[in-house]
Amino acid sequence: MSFVPSRFALSRRGFIGSAAVLSAAPMAARAASGETAAPVPVNPLVKQRADAQVFRHDDGYYYLTGSVPEYDRLVLRRSKTLAGLTTAEEAVLWRHEKSGPMSGFLWAPELHQIDGKWIMYFAAGPSGGGEDVFRIRTYAIVCDGADPMTGKWSVLGEFQAPWDSFNLDSTSFVHKGIRYFAWAQREPGIETNSNLYIAPLKTPLTLAAKPARLTVPTLDWEVRGYKVAEAPAVLHRNGRLFMTYSASATDARYCLGLLTADENADIMDPKSWTKSPRPVFKTCKETSVYGPGHNSFTVDEQGRDVLVYHGRDYEAIQGDPLFNPDRHTRVQRLYYAADGAPDFGVPVGNGPLPERFISVANPQALLAHDGTHLLGGNPTLAQTQFRQTPGRAGKESLMLSPILLPDHYLVAKKDGSVTLEKDSNSADFALRSQFVRLEDKAQGQLRFAAISTPGKALGLADGQIRLVRSRDAAAYWRAD
Repeated sequence: MSFVPSRFALSRRGFIGSAAVLSAAPMAARAASGETAAPVPVNPLVKQRADAQVFRHDDGYYYLTGSVPEYDRLVLRRSKTLAGLTTAEEAVLWRHEKSGPMSGFLWAPELHQIDGKWIMYFAAGPSGGGEDVFRIRTYAIVCDGADPMTGKWSVLGEFQAPWDSFNLDSTSFVHKGIRYFAWAQREPGIETNSNLYIAPLKTPLTLAAKPARLTVPTLDWEVRGYKVAEAPAVLHRNGRLFMTYSASATDARYCLGLLTADENADIMDPKSWTKSPRPVFKTCKETSVYGPGHNSFTVDEQGRDVLVYHGRDYEAIQGDPLFNPDRHTRVQRLYYAADGAPDFGVPVGNGPLPERFISVANPQALLAHDGTHLLGGNPTLAQTQFRQTPGRAGKESLMLSPILLPDHYLVAKKDGSVTLEKDSNSADFALRSQFVRLEDKAQGQLRFAAISTPGKALGLADGQIRLVRSRDAAAYWRAD
């Protein structure tokens, strides 16, 4: 950039040359092995796709479906990588009918393979306006071939729900060899918009037993605007079943709750499930994601759990939030607390997915911050997540920013301390905010070398984040 003094450009060229030598061995080994890193997903992953479902099938593809703003068609896209879903070609599997019970809104599709057949569940209502358009029921379409992108889809039928009432957001999962169905429905005699239910499946559209009512929205965060428990999604980890669900109105008040059951419990017994007393995932003004909800789960290319959900970039909505098109599909890593329960953190905001950096010298300490103060520790998940963005000193350089302070960056001071600062647009800021990521793939370690101070790197010393000698043990981190 024109305002950066020439000494910056000169020192950068010298430094990048040495950096290339330092990283050449692991890069060469990686090239020889044929290993290529998957591209980093960038949020929003897919714009204007609400009620998002993403899963990785055993054919090696990621599949994505979701509600379109027009609510008039069922769509599907796929990619070999999560990031590739952003630009993947989208197929239209089915369009709403010209008349009848499936001629109006189509909501919340979910793709499943059951007994060797591709089946997509969705909710639909009739056209014509008025209250009738919200006469929502659950239906399914089925594919006649092995490839859901190219096969012919036709209507399989309507889900035989226990009551002829509003129902939607169906999902299916297998536990201990039994296939279950979970969904949201308004039960006659209970004054809520929807509750959550579960039952084993006999066929894709019929239940094998009387359903169990798992939860009714009663807590203050479940009844804001509407009394809602909907969009169940199931995750089996660490000896437990976790069922997320969405609550309240579909504006910025929308959020996720969590039900938990022991994996060996009778999951048809509502007493086996414990409800989170507070939402586990909600609007975060610091990261500018509003109304996160209607989630699903998948894994990344390394097999690590990923949370999929939708959310808006802004809070104020004109008119009915259901007709606002800007609920975008988003993804982020799902972490776990010491007790094995998922730690959802906060919606990470727009941009490349953030990472966490664990000190190799002290594995109990991560690169973290408290407000604008950097520290080595393990506070809340969100305080340990940093986004890497392209730097200003060529393609090798980068800048690091905490997700809770997206307008702040790590800056190396002349005395070796490291602070979080807003971009001052000065030459000094442009120099001292630049780092180079040096990775040793064989050891699974990395360093952030400071361009402003050759021979120094970002490190953890006496609990403080500062510049240390590049080869010191304190300079090494593991990405998480």
